[in-house]
Amino acid sequence: MLLKMAYVQQQLGHYPAALLYLSLAQARQPRVRTWRQMTALATQQRLVGYPATWQQDLRVQAQRYYYPGLQVLLGAAVVIAVWLLWRRSPRGAWLGYAAYVAMVGTYLHFLHPKPVGLVARPGAALMAGPSAGAAWLSTAALGDRLPVLGHQDIWYRVEWQRQVAFVRGADLLVVE
Repeated sequence: MLLKMAYVQQQLGHYPAALLYLSLAQARQPRVRTWRQMTALATQQRLVGYPATWQQDLRVQAQRYYYPGLQVLLGAAVVIAVWLLWRRSPRGAWLGYAAYVAMVGTYLHFLHPKPVGLVARPGAALMAGPSAGAAWLSTAALGDRLPVLGHQDIWYRVEWQRQVAFVRGADLLVVE
């Protein structure tokens, strides 16, 4: 349904709404085809934050299989723990299990999907700090995609051209 809504909005010429629906569809079910549609639309509008590289295609594939992979790893952890308890295994087996749980923790920490924000208002100011009195860095275009690094008061800390910037929460739609 989200992809249909994106198609309708794109046909009406409402590219920010189309990008929002495509981003929501991408967050729900990551697909390379959806990503490429977002990239094509963003390229037409000269927006930033939509890389069209093989590395990004690989990231999309990793996001696609993140949750099913996590379910398998956690299910295996439960089965192994029950089996080790049932067999009354020696300490060495438990150390191996601890290493497995550490690997699952690494998987959770480094491969989880990162939130992104879509600029929702034209001319959104990107500031050097989380205040209106901070230095102005740039202006973001409607529909720009910014990786969200954190949240502070009414400000989102985002990545802009490989540096940290702050944008008001009202100017950004966060897609997780």
